[in-house]
Amino acid sequence: MTTNGTSGLFRKLEDTARASFLELFFDVVLIFALRALAQQLLNNLTWSGAYQALVMLLTIGWVWSRTAAATAQLDPRRAPVQLLVIATMVGALVLSAAIPEAFGKTGLIFAVTFLVIQVGRSLFLVVLLRGHELQHAAGRAAIWHAATGVPWIIGAIAPSTVRTALWTLAIVLIYVARWFNYPLSGLRRLAGPQSHAGGEPLADRYRTMFVIALGELILTIGSSLTSRGFATDRTLAFVVTFAGAALIWRTYIFRAGEDIGPAVEASANPDRLGALVNYAHLIMIAGLVVASVGAELVIDDPFGDPRANATITILGGTALYLAGRILLQYLVFGRISRSRFIGLLALACLVPPMLLAPPLAVAAASGAVLTAIAIADNRRVRRQPAPISPPGPHRPSDT
Repeated sequence: MTTNGTSGLFRKLEDTARASFLELFFDVVLIFALRALAQQLLNNLTWSGAYQALVMLLTIGWVWSRTAAATAQLDPRRAPVQLLVIATMVGALVLSAAIPEAFGKTGLIFAVTFLVIQVGRSLFLVVLLRGHELQHAAGRAAIWHAATGVPWIIGAIAPSTVRTALWTLAIVLIYVARWFNYPLSGLRRLAGPQSHAGGEPLADRYRTMFVIALGELILTIGSSLTSRGFATDRTLAFVVTFAGAALIWRTYIFRAGEDIGPAVEASANPDRLGALVNYAHLIMIAGLVVASVGAELVIDDPFGDPRANATITILGGTALYLAGRILLQYLVFGRISRSRFIGLLALACLVPPMLLAPPLAVAAASGAVLTAIAIADNRRVRRQPAPISPPGPHRPSDT
């Protein structure tokens, strides 16, 4: 039920086709967050450092996705909505600034800021949406976020290993709670989707998120060349790493990246499919963050001595991206591209020999795998035009 006081807060259907300027303004924060995350990983290039970066990526991704879910439905021209987004933006900037030392001296700042953003947004929506059915979802979200504050705060003052475990528990709990529509004992489960605002607006937000992550990779490539000079070897490394970024863009947008919106609309459960598409993009963005670190390692010392952590980072970034892209394709079309799966296997097989190769050779090998996938895509599209029917699970497509 929607009261007269809240009906004007929601977007009209014709206004949801593309992201508003307010949403795009908020997305700028994501660039800073991903840059900080990449630097944190570069400074702690170990398995534990990679896992900690994953926890922070899930945290940043949660802030972005919950904000995107709210702004997808609320009218960005309304002052309360603008206030909500700007306040969230300030909090997200503080959260991002705390990333480099989140598992050190800024842990408490990181945890408290995250809780203030999430609990504050939920309570604001409870007041703003009074009388609307989404008010109940916002109230439950506030309770769940407040409950997860216990492991967040205790973890923030605990040693690094305990902090990692407690923050993992906290972020997993909130993702699971959202999946089940924030269940609470003694209250009936919320029925149906609580935040679905249409397939194409959702797809547009995910594509924007991916392009921003790709932009962070380009920023790293360009700034690395600027800071290290235009020597022949580094210029060659710049060309190879940029080519890899361009190939990632090409393989992302090819059909599945373009057809997210129709697939969500054709789904029997758009809210659930939208959440899964979000997770697929988080995997791909994790790959781009790792690829950003790999690009910096390549440009820094293209023909340097082989290092296991550099090799795994360069190949691992591409592999993570491909894993997320394979999942996205399955969600959109209900099948997996053979070329992408073979490419993922090829990257795994390249690890042993590339342990003996300099960073530039590893980057070139990774680029060769992406090139082969792009060529396979072009051959398939010549043999089989894009399907006329809207995409969806088990619809015909081999891309």
